[in-house]
Amino acid sequence: MSGYFILAILALAFVVTFQIAKASEYVSVLKGEEKTFKQNNRINAFLFIAFLVLGLIGAWWCNSMYYGKTLLAQPAASDHGEKIDFMLMLTIAVTGVVFLLTQILLFWFAYKYQYTEKRKAYFFAHDNKLELLWTVVPAIFLTVLVGFGMFYWFKITGDSPKDSQIVEITGKQFNWMIRYPGKDKVLGRKNYRLTDASNGNALGVDWEDGASHDDIEATEMHLVVNKPVHLVINAQDVIHDVGLVHFRLKMDAVPGIPTTLWFTPKYTTTEMKKITGNKDFVYEISCDQMCGSGHYSMRGVIVVETQEEYDAWMSSKKPQYVTVQESANPAASTPDSTTVTKVAEVNKPIAKLN
Repeated sequence: MSGYFILAILALAFVVTFQIAKASEYVSVLKGEEKTFKQNNRINAFLFIAFLVLGLIGAWWCNSMYYGKTLLAQPAASDHGEKIDFMLMLTIAVTGVVFLLTQILLFWFAYKYQYTEKRKAYFFAHDNKLELLWTVVPAIFLTVLVGFGMFYWFKITGDSPKDSQIVEITGKQFNWMIRYPGKDKVLGRKNYRLTDASNGNALGVDWEDGASHDDIEATEMHLVVNKPVHLVINAQDVIHDVGLVHFRLKMDAVPGIPTTLWFTPKYTTTEMKKITGNKDFVYEISCDQMCGSGHYSMRGVIVVETQEEYDAWMSSKKPQYVTVQESANPAASTPDSTTVTKVAEVNKPIAKLN
C-alpha cells in the first residue's frame, strides 16, 4: 500500500512541476521573452549567492551540532590511531580549503558575471601557465598526502616489537573467534581440514602440535594497556574486515591468507569511560566488509586493562586443548602434564605456524 502512495506522490509532483513550467511559458509570452529572460537571470544570480551563504551556515551548524557525536571528538585509543587522526585532519584541512575557495568563487562568479548587454565574454583556447598551475600544485599536495598514508600503512603492517602481545582473531559468519598463546607465547598451528566446531575445534587447531596445548580461546579480546599487540587475522568462509574504530585501524580478513597489523592501546576501558563520559562505553570490533545477511550483528568486544587484570583473566581461562580432552574423556580431569607442557620451538615464526 505504501508503494502505491509513494507513486501517487511522485505522479502529483510531476503534474505540479509540469503545470508550473507551462504557466511560466505563458507568462513569458505575455511579458515578452527578452524581459522575462533578464528577470529570471537576475533572480537566479541572487539565488546562487543565497544558496552559498545558507549552505555554508547550514554546514557549520550541522558540524557544531553533530561533531560531538562522532569519533573525531574522542581521542584515538592507540599510538597509531593518533597518526591516522593527524593524517585525516591534514587531508580535511587541505581539501577543505580548496573546496571552500572553489565553491565560493563558483557561486560568486555566477552572480558577479551574470548576463548583461554591456559585457562581452572573453574567450581563450589555451593557457600553458594555468594548465601547469592546476596540474602541478594538486599533484604536489596529493603526493604528500599519499606519502603520509603509505608511511603509516607500512608502519602498521610491518614488524611489531619483540615483546608484543600476540592475539589471533578469526572471522566467520557471523562472529569473531579469539585465540591467545599460553606461557610459551607461541600459537599452535592450524589446519582447516581439522575444523570441527561440534567437537570443540572451531578454529581447526592441530592438537598434535604441542604449542597448541596451552592456547586460550575466547569470544572477547583482552589487551594490555601501553603494550604493543600483534594481531594475526584470519577468515573461515568469506572476506570479513576487522574494524577497530576507536583505534582508527582496520584490516581485511581473507580466507586462506592471514593478514597482520600491530598497535599499542593507550587507554584502558575504564579510562575511556571517563574520557567519553559514557559509563557504558566498550571498545568494539566491527566487520567493515559486507559478508552476508547477518553482517549487521557481527560485533566483538575488546577489553583494554592493566597487566595485573589481564593476568588474572588469563589465569581464570582453561586451555582449549584441556577442554577438548576433558569432553572426550570425562573420567580424566586433565591430560598428562608432560603433554600439556610440550611446546614447539619458541622462536618459530608465527606466520609459519599458521
